[in-house]
Amino acid sequence: MPRILYSSASPYSAKVRMAAAYAGIVCEAVTVDTNADPALLIDANPLGKIPVLITDDGEAVFDSRVITQYLNRLSGNTLFPRNAAKRLEAERLEALADGIADCLLAHVYERRFRPEERIHQPWLERQWSKVERSLDHLVANTPKIPAKITAGHIALRALIGYLALRFAGQWEKGRSKLVRWAKKFDEKFPELAAYIPS
Repeated sequence: MPRILYSSASPYSAKVRMAAAYAGIVCEAVTVDTNADPALLIDANPLGKIPVLITDDGEAVFDSRVITQYLNRLSGNTLFPRNAAKRLEAERLEALADGIADCLLAHVYERRFRPEERIHQPWLERQWSKVERSLDHLVANTPKIPAKITAGHIALRALIGYLALRFAGQWEKGRSKLVRWAKKFDEKFPELAAYIPS
């Protein structure tokens, strides 16, 4: 059985685990602490980043966007449409959600790993401005939730879960449309709720 090395709080891990579940690909989930540089993780991905999918043959697949593409091929295009324009739309949504997550992680790590007196406030503000601009773009261009979702929809749901986990009360004002979108997603796909960042 393939294994996914992951952390329960990671939006990228959540996306990959949700994508595998949606695509019907059963994987063993193995929690890893990236700060400890465990051999299992480093041997699979020298960058020491999660998630990593380890195939039955022992081949390592990373990062999360490469994994969703791999799962898509394995499942016969369950996660990305065959139509070129619709596929681009799904890939762009996944990239935007992941990019917002990148900015949020930069924000979290700046506060977590630097002493208070060394935190660079202009850096935090720059990252947050990217987050706000991108969230406002999503409010103005909120994707519909079709019967057959894509990796882009899944990435957005994982991102909103991460926002709720780490930035509750800091992003929702004026963006209730995204909160409602996540609720509707969960109502339509309750089987994926267990993978949302926690």
